[in-house]
Amino acid sequence: MEHVVNNGLLLRQDLHTLFDRGYLTVTPEYKVEVSQRIKEEFNNGKEYYAMHGTKLGVPESIAFLPDPSLLEWHNERIFAD
Repeated sequence: MEHVVNNGLLLRQDLHTLFDRGYLTVTPEYKVEVSQRIKEEFNNGKEYYAMHGTKLGVPESIAFLPDPSLLEWHNERIFAD
């Protein structure tokens, strides 16, 4: 994917790793979804499951919003629920 502002999310390091590995995603509505695979594969994830369904804080300027179509791409091709 291209390195542009609307293809970026500011996430803390552990969440970024989970996002890249498909254990966590953000919906086009900017809500966090956490894969059941964390519990299945690591018998862990309580802290992350508490975030499931929460809405991310997003920039007020439309120019800086993450592109919903790129989030959908991640949901379809990387995230594994």
